[in-house]
Amino acid sequence: MIPYPAPPGPAPHAGPGGLSRGRRAVREQASAAARGPAGMGRERPPLLVIAHGSRDPRHARTVREVTALVAAARPGLRVETAFLDFCAPSVPQAVERLAADGVREAVALPLLLTRAFHAKSDIPAVLRGAAAVLPRLRLHMADVLGPSPLLTAALERRLREAGLRPGERASTGVVLASAGSTDPEAAAVIAAVARAWQRTGWYAVRPAFASAALPRTGDAVRALRAEGAARVAVAPYVIAPGFLPDRIVRGAEEAGADVLAPVLGAAPELCGLLLRRYDEALAQSARPAIA
Repeated sequence: MIPYPAPPGPAPHAGPGGLSRGRRAVREQASAAARGPAGMGRERPPLLVIAHGSRDPRHARTVREVTALVAAARPGLRVETAFLDFCAPSVPQAVERLAADGVREAVALPLLLTRAFHAKSDIPAVLRGAAAVLPRLRLHMADVLGPSPLLTAALERRLREAGLRPGERASTGVVLASAGSTDPEAAAVIAAVARAWQRTGWYAVRPAFASAALPRTGDAVRALRAEGAARVAVAPYVIAPGFLPDRIVRGAEEAGADVLAPVLGAAPELCGLLLRRYDEALAQSARPAIA
């Protein structure tokens, strides 16, 4: 049986005058996520992180870096990794291993930034199949990661690492470059994240997509330049390297972006967010299950 999460509420954002408070609040949120809820016992249900998978070996390597940092942040929590495609172990293999170890309860967390097809269909279907074969193992499905202020904090960390200075914020246009999805809900969320992020003091923030939707990264870079941005930075809204993230990089380079941030990877804010979604799933575990 798989309890499903309630849709998240709107993510808060800091206004231009509240940047320091906003960053401090984000740090406090990440720290609280690492500690876990007050009174949580030492025996915790394992966390099964489910990534998309890729033929590119950088993808699995980065995913494992993320899960290793999550495990280090919450000592005593067993963290397992599984993939929908291309990489091992598969989700059924990981679930079977948990059951073979005597686990009776676990949290399955999609390593996804939006609620698109994989989160709505693929992962629930494969978890239902696993639950049908292993009825004694109760799986709680956590929500996807985005939107969250912790993700925009991670994006800003990557932009700083790429050389963007705090004093350049008001004159910098940012391209929020995602992989893309045919799901209109996912595209709408990316656009909403861009609008909220722009309100924190950037010259402008524009969404772009590597596939399935427009504009492409290069077109968004050129549009921001035409609008008068003194510099243009590209922030990939993706977790791990792969085919589509490489397309983002090519688009940014061909259009002459001034700053190109790396993927989110094992950013501390991202790892804190995984633990928050884990805790939220457990808090909702008393709700009726969906078979």
